[in-house]
Amino acid sequence: MIQRSSSLYRLVQSLRFGSSSQLGSYACYSSHATRLSPPCDGEDEYANMDWDNLGFGMTPTDYMYMVKCSKDGSFETGQLTSYGNLELSPSAGVLNYGQGLYEGTKAYRKEDGRLLLFRPDQNAIRMKMGADRMCMPCPSIDQFVDAVKQIAVANKRWVPPPGKGTLYIRPLLIGSGPILGLAPAPEYTFLVYASPVGNYFKEGLAPLNLYIEEEFHRASRGGAGGVKSITNYAPVLKAIARAKSRGFSDVLYLDSVNKKYIEEVSSCNIFLVKGNVISTPAANGTILQGVTRRSIIEIARDNGYQVEERAIQVDELKVADEVFCTGTAVGVAPVGNITYQGTRVEYKMRNGSVAEKLYAILEGIKTGVIEDKKGWITEI
Repeated sequence: MIQRSSSLYRLVQSLRFGSSSQLGSYACYSSHATRLSPPCDGEDEYANMDWDNLGFGMTPTDYMYMVKCSKDGSFETGQLTSYGNLELSPSAGVLNYGQGLYEGTKAYRKEDGRLLLFRPDQNAIRMKMGADRMCMPCPSIDQFVDAVKQIAVANKRWVPPPGKGTLYIRPLLIGSGPILGLAPAPEYTFLVYASPVGNYFKEGLAPLNLYIEEEFHRASRGGAGGVKSITNYAPVLKAIARAKSRGFSDVLYLDSVNKKYIEEVSSCNIFLVKGNVISTPAANGTILQGVTRRSIIEIARDNGYQVEERAIQVDELKVADEVFCTGTAVGVAPVGNITYQGTRVEYKMRNGSVAEKLYAILEGIKTGVIEDKKGWITEI
């Protein structure tokens, strides 16, 4: 298996020869922040970072983007400002009722210094879907993508060298206005910040060992599990902490009704491989429709695999040839074993696995090594 992201870069390289206006009284910039213009073309030197040892942690960069929703429900022109804290009313909707959404995407640096974004329009579309579910106004797709572009360019010196990591970009939509009774907030703030990151899991690209959780559930029918609401994540922390204390990488959740169908891992989707068939749980309202998930499905079909989106019983894990997870943060992560009711199922790790092949193609497209024939890449 690929051991480091730099090794992946060498692998995908080889494929080219083969086949804000003023904020109001309830949410504003920090007192030391000033509005700024994007850096000049010459300001693209690297930040002082140990690029060989990046983890998935928060490293403050230079700039963030902010804009506030006007009273008529439309967002004004956003502004770049220096990265800093926010001021919120104690009764802000996001603090009291969890009215918030977030997205995650990445910027990649090519050898010639140009920056690439992977399908940011899909993140914008998903935020609009989530905003509708959470009774929130939302920036347009064009404004969302433009904000992501601005943050990537403004923080260019924080984009890791090719093969060393990525600039993780976090768009965030929150109910920033004050509200005491349970109701939508009277105003909203859209902001975007970024951080250079390496691998999401501490194991790097080593196989994951997952634990199937039976006591706690990530989502239920009729809830918000199918959108990227901030309320989906804190409830899984207890299950994750318990699993990690036992030596597991993460938790795989079952459906909350029958408790026999797999759904997703805490922060990523899951796939099973059996022969030429790749199966993944259907996104039926309790499962997040991941951008990486959708991309892997399309890539797999293009490469001759039969892909099924369906209900998958937990017992099917016992007979799968391999299992892998997908997500913006994790990319494509192979699973080495899964433990359920005291029984561990092991999966043989081998060169040329389906996960490795799909990962190489996906990362090749993302980094510009493989020609993008689908219009997925936005070049800055």
